Amino acid sequence: MLVKTKAIVISSLKYQEKSLIVKCFTQSDGLKSYFVQSAFSSKKTTQKIAYFQPLTILEIEASHKNKGTLEHFKEIKLATAYQTINIDIIKSTIVIFLSEVLHHSIQEEEKNEHLFTFLETALLWLDTHEETANFHLILLLEITKFLGFYPDNSDTDFPFFEMNEGQFSLLHGISCLSEHETHLFKKLMNLKFDSDQKVFAGIERQILLKILLDYYSIHLDGFKKPKSLDVLKEVFS
Repeated sequence: MLVKTKAIVISSLKYQEKSLIVKCFTQSDGLKSYFVQSAFSSKKTTQKIAYFQPLTILEIEASHKNKGTLEHFKEIKLATAYQTINIDIIKSTIVIFLSEVLHHSIQEEEKNEHLFTFLETALLWLDTHEETANFHLILLLEITKFLGFYPDNSDTDFPFFEMNEGQFSLLHGISCLSEHETHLFKKLMNLKFDSDQKVFAGIERQILLKILLDYYSIHLDGFKKPKSLDVLKEVFS
């Protein structure tokens, strides 16, 4: 079946010397993997290696056989040419980190247009704004809405957050955050992308990042902490 859709590049893996296996989150069909032959060829090709950088937003025409095998692109072009993400070290580090998180978080080959639209909108916001220190934290928390484990915010007056149940608690159980950690977590839940970026100190962002990754690990089978985590910490230290 020939499909025209937008697609966000999640990962790309070199295959042999000149080819790639590219995993994309598509607007039409959710997660799809594609075989790109001769991606590293010196010959002119419409399937340029630059198209497959982490979280690039593409417009593609592809042949989808939907048999669990690798699909193939027919045509590719940029849906949006980023202005700053690829040249700003902080933004590019954020993008590499988030692509790893998404690689281990989005597993189902099924359409999730709401998640696609959210990710596209968020990436365009990142590309066009300078103050982005809390972006990755807000994004990680917001994504849990689409993956089904956003914290229950019905009892936010309670002083502790219980990680396993994803809800606030009056008592401090074994899998609860401390009162200070819970306070930071509540502040994060109230933030938007354009909120004051100075609401957290650097060490507080580190605490929140650990909380979020632990939260993902609890609620997603097989979730692995990104290899780029240390680089991200260095950038925001």
